[in-house]
Amino acid sequence: MTSSLRKAAAAAVLSGALGAVLAGCGGGAGPSNGGAGQARLGASATPSASASASARASAPAPAAGPASALPRAGAPGKAPTLAPGPGGLTPVFERARQKTEKTVALTFDADMTSDQGPRAADGEHFDNPQLIDTLRALKVPSTVFMTGRWAEEYPDQAKAIGTDPNFEIANHSYSHHAFKSPCYGLPTLDDAAARADVDRAFEAFRKAGAVNTVPYFRFPGGCYDDQALRALSTAKVTAVQWDVVSGDAFAKDPDAVAEQVLAGVKPGSLVVMHCTRSAAPVTEEAIRTIVPELRKRGYRFVKVSELMGT
Repeated sequence: MTSSLRKAAAAAVLSGALGAVLAGCGGGAGPSNGGAGQARLGASATPSASASASARASAPAPAAGPASALPRAGAPGKAPTLAPGPGGLTPVFERARQKTEKTVALTFDADMTSDQGPRAADGEHFDNPQLIDTLRALKVPSTVFMTGRWAEEYPDQAKAIGTDPNFEIANHSYSHHAFKSPCYGLPTLDDAAARADVDRAFEAFRKAGAVNTVPYFRFPGGCYDDQALRALSTAKVTAVQWDVVSGDAFAKDPDAVAEQVLAGVKPGSLVVMHCTRSAAPVTEEAIRTIVPELRKRGYRFVKVSELMGT
């Protein structure tokens, strides 16, 4: 496949699957309904975008606690966070403020909605152990944004990921329901339910025995507004978005996914990918192209916690 054809294929994957991706996996560039993601892409600014910009300008603040303390399973570990935005809004992080050092964070959404248990029981695989094994073999530090429902379905894998120093587990909600409406057809949580959903996910990580958890949160579908940021303000998390969309969800061509990532990565980038076999079947194969090529270009892979601290 020529370079131009691969680019066309990547674009087709992204445009054709974006709505389904956001509804099921949360891997787009943000909502197309005038939300914060659209403002980041150059549309008219919204209060969320202003709050995000202000939050990104704030210096990272280390989490409190003695350095010698052992992390409690499932409790967000010691990691840099951003200072609250205007009015105490939850801060939003998209990429490193330092944009000259060749660092890049690969993030993987381990998605499973609260009502997908029957599908898992019928044999659908929402996990991707081969991808995790490949990341280990290639020694790629990574951040997995996990739903609490995924941790309940695959507790042994959640524990293995959450006790491996190569990884950190961040919160992708418990239910994978929307925190803002509309959001690609996802059911929407009210403010109280949204806050409780975050706590329930951290509790699921704790029950699974995960230790390497961080106080970061990714909105399902990438959909948020000031109300959503305000609802999570007492959770003391930093919301984490992205600046590079991999297009891996529902993709069939790993070369197209790899090319889309390689074309988008810049110093300080944060890439969104997926850790679900059924929804992102070629991610592991794409990683085997992406990682050596970025290293050849001089990039160093880091977790979100390190990227946020630069």
